[in-house]
Amino acid sequence: MAASDRMVLGPLVGSIDQGTSSTRFLVFNAKTAELLSHHQVEIQQKFPKEGWVEQDPKEILKSVHECVERTCEKLQQLNIDITNIRAIGVSNQRETTVVWDKTTGEPLYNAIVWLDLRTQSTVERLLKRIPGKNKAFFKFRTGLPLSTYFSAVKLRWLLDNVEEIKQAVDDGRAMFGTIDSWLIWSLTGGKNGGVHCTDVTNASRTMLFNIHSLEWDPELCQFFDIPMEILPKVRSSSEIYGLMKSGALTGVPISGCLGDQSAALVGQMCFQNGQAKNTYGTGCFLLCNTGQKSVFSEHGLLTTIAYKLGRDKPVCYALEGSVAIAGAVVRWLRDNLGIVKTSQEVEKLAAEVGTSYGCYFVPAFSGLYAPYWEPSARGIICGLTQFTNKNHIAFAALEAVCFQTREILDAINKDCGIPLNQLQVDGGMTNNKVLMQLQSDILCIPVVKPSMPETTALGAAMAAGAAEGVGIWSLNPGDLTAVTCERFEPQINPEESEFRYARWKKAVLKSMGWETSEAPSNGRRD
Repeated sequence: MAASDRMVLGPLVGSIDQGTSSTRFLVFNAKTAELLSHHQVEIQQKFPKEGWVEQDPKEILKSVHECVERTCEKLQQLNIDITNIRAIGVSNQRETTVVWDKTTGEPLYNAIVWLDLRTQSTVERLLKRIPGKNKAFFKFRTGLPLSTYFSAVKLRWLLDNVEEIKQAVDDGRAMFGTIDSWLIWSLTGGKNGGVHCTDVTNASRTMLFNIHSLEWDPELCQFFDIPMEILPKVRSSSEIYGLMKSGALTGVPISGCLGDQSAALVGQMCFQNGQAKNTYGTGCFLLCNTGQKSVFSEHGLLTTIAYKLGRDKPVCYALEGSVAIAGAVVRWLRDNLGIVKTSQEVEKLAAEVGTSYGCYFVPAFSGLYAPYWEPSARGIICGLTQFTNKNHIAFAALEAVCFQTREILDAINKDCGIPLNQLQVDGGMTNNKVLMQLQSDILCIPVVKPSMPETTALGAAMAAGAAEGVGIWSLNPGDLTAVTCERFEPQINPEESEFRYARWKKAVLKSMGWETSEAPSNGRRD
């Protein structure tokens, strides 16, 4: 590439996309939204006990440094000048909870991942203190039901069970944050002046945040008995938080921060009231923009902050349906059952049969999230016959992702009163054409996939590039590049779709009430 061509690229924006199963760093052209290069590193999940899911915060941070350095090397090989990277955005797995020591910069315990179920007894204990044991008691302040999913109960567990954390809180050394806070603090200097902040979208997933006043709620902190001084400062999703203090991009501002699902909503350009997207990652998350009005669900959905793209910009809300297990079911078929060696093989197995032959798979490995909020559910595979083989199970696993999405779409349609006429999709699993066709068949509406599926990273890059003081990315709908899309139209008749969906509902009922929190005395769960 000639030097003159390099000039044409103009300003670039980097995006840290820290997900549950991997970390990526991607670099986009701020004028065209074209992805120029990226690097990805898989993250290890630890399962120390049944229902426990942990990650090492230092491994996560190291993976970010590695992805940034490797992507910069790749750009230099392409003869692209990395000094053109003017801003960095962060998108992250939400609810995952970290507590660290601000004097040493060291985590005081592993990160407790959003999927983790150890806090079930904490939730039950807290429920006893709520009138009528009402899970939805704080919903009008937080948008959320009391559940193992959100950060406040994870933090409560850490304060109750980890001596080092109790001590650090007493000594005034402890800092709490979700993954975005841990990364921003570490990247902007850590113990040497790192910025301890989060954005409104991540704060709205803690259960400690009032989604109307946009502040930490003293009464909620009191209820969970969480000291407010350990909480990060809450900022908008698009402003300069601090500068990178090390590595190839030293001095570049970090100026965008969005929880991964909000980032995907922005990346899909769902800025209008009623626009929705579904992201297929480890879990599956359908967000519907409700504009500047917070809509409270009657059908098991969460009310969450969609984005606030600048200090002086309005806050926008979304209704969200959360499915715990989507891509994770494919990983489970690979790692636990060993019926495939790579995730891509699942599509091939499913395509060979084109049916589950009456087999239904409810992957309630972490209980059921929306619309049930049923922590006692566990995974089941039912409808098996001697004819059933691994191909049918692979097909049933993909179908499970689609059925779970259908349940959420039904809930969103009921809450919003305007049925969606198409579904915008993104995330790693959307590369699976069998899955996308199945999704359209089960929803009975078209499924629309952008040609560039990295919408989560794109959303964080857009927020970073549009920040005041950076100003290299326009968020005006007229200025946004039209994205080319692939469409999947329904190919089966609605009656067949309804029949299969009804059978799925029957299977879900069978998965419920499986687990109790009282384990037998020998520690086994019989």
